[in-house]
Amino acid sequence: MEEEKKEVEVTSETEQTPEKKKRFKHRWVGVLLNCVIGFFGTLIMVFGVFLIYASATTLKVKDIEKVKVGGNATATLNAGVSTSILTWNVGYCALDETADFFMDGGTEVRAHSAKQVKENMSAITTKINEIDPDICFVQEVDIESDRSKRVNELSYFNKTISSATHERAFAANYKAGYVPYPLPTTLGKVYSGINTYTKFHVTSAERHQLPIPFKWPVSLLNLKRCLLVERIPVQDQGKELVIINLHLEAYSEAEGKAKQLKQMFNFIDKELDKGNYVIAGGDFNQAFSNIDRSMYPLRNKDYWQTPVIDTDRYSQVDFLMDNTHPTCRLLNKKYKGAVKDTFQYYMIDGFVCSHNVAVETIQTLDLEFKNSDHNPVLMNFHLLPSL
Repeated sequence: MEEEKKEVEVTSETEQTPEKKKRFKHRWVGVLLNCVIGFFGTLIMVFGVFLIYASATTLKVKDIEKVKVGGNATATLNAGVSTSILTWNVGYCALDETADFFMDGGTEVRAHSAKQVKENMSAITTKINEIDPDICFVQEVDIESDRSKRVNELSYFNKTISSATHERAFAANYKAGYVPYPLPTTLGKVYSGINTYTKFHVTSAERHQLPIPFKWPVSLLNLKRCLLVERIPVQDQGKELVIINLHLEAYSEAEGKAKQLKQMFNFIDKELDKGNYVIAGGDFNQAFSNIDRSMYPLRNKDYWQTPVIDTDRYSQVDFLMDNTHPTCRLLNKKYKGAVKDTFQYYMIDGFVCSHNVAVETIQTLDLEFKNSDHNPVLMNFHLLPSL
C-alpha cells in the first residue's frame, strides 16, 4: 500500500509540474508586457511634457511687430553724400578658424570655451569700430545660449558699438529652451538674432516674419527667420531709406527659400512704388547669378551646395557681391592649418539695392575667417536726388 501511495504521490506531483510551469510562464509574460507598456507610456509622457515645454519656450512670432530702438543717433542722411554700410555674420562668436560644425559635416556643436567666445567678440567689435560704418548689419548674435557658453553677446555689442553716436535694434530669429540635438552633445538653450546699428536717426523699426519651411513639431526647435526693417528719413527729399537686415534660410529645401525671397521682394516692390530708397543686406545663404563664382568651385558633391538667386527675375533692383575674396567658408573642418587652395568657399553675403542707390564700391574684407566663418562685406554708396 505504501508503494502504491508513493506512486500516486509521484504521479500527482508529475502531473502538476507542467501546469505550474505554464502559470509561471504566463506570470512573467504579464510582468514583461507591463514593463514594456510602462516604458513606452513613460516615453510618451516625457515626450508630451517636452513638447509642452518646447511650445512654451519657443520664439512667439507675429507677421509684423514693432522693434524697440535704443541709442541716440543725431546724424541726418543726405542724398549725394557718400555713406558706408557693413554686413557681417559673426557666427555667434564661436565659429572661428579653430571651429567646425556638425551641420556642415564637422563634429563640433558648441564653442570650445567662454574665453574663446569673448576673444572673438572683442576682435569682431574692435574691427567694426575700426571700419566705423554709418550703417552696420550683424547676424547670429547670441544671448546667453549654450552653444556660445552662455555669454550675452548682444549686451556686449550694444555697449561696445557706441550708443552715444548710434541707434540700435534687435530682432530675434531663434529661441528654444532646449534643442535635444545632436546626441550626445546637444545645442541646448538657444536665443539669437540679428541687429542693426546706424549713425542716422531711425523713425521706426519692425520685425517682419518670413515663411517658416519646417513643420510642427520641428518648427518649435528651429529658426524663425525674419527681416529687420528700419526707416531713415532722407533730408530734403520727402523719401525714406528703407534698410533691411536679413539672414535667410540655409538648411531647407528650395521651396522654403523661394517663399522667403518672394515675400522679401514683394515688400521691396511696395517700397519702390512709394519712391523710397531700399538697401537689403546680410547673409542670403544663396549666391547671385550675376556674380562670377568660378574661382570658388564645388570641391565635393557631398558638400553643402549653394543655391543661386536668378537675378534676371528682379529688374527693379541691383544685386551686389565682391568675389575678390569668399564671403563664407564651409565648416566641415577647421580652417586653421588647412590647405587653403583646396578649401570649400562660398559667395553668399552681399546687398540688394534699388536703382536710386548709386553704389560706389563694394569690398569683401579678407579677415581669413579668424574670428568667424564669414568675412564682412563693406559697401559705399550715395543716394540719387529725387527728380
